[in-house]
Amino acid sequence: MARKASDCRDTPSVSGCSLYISGEEEEVIRAAAEHMVSVHEHTDSPEMREEIRASLKDPVAGT
Repeated sequence: MARKASDCRDTPSVSGCSLYISGEEEEVIRAAAEHMVSVHEHTDSPEMREEIRASLKDPVAGT
């Protein structure tokens, strides 16, 4: 399976978070969801995970 990435800098936030997560798609979705709940105080839901999935991109070379 191809690696994917999620970058908090793509979504404006009051915290100015700069976390970048890359890995297998399901790993990234799980880690990003946990991060969204613990750091950004979102509620974990299937809808949030689908938004994360839709925002995934190819990782930056070397990550």
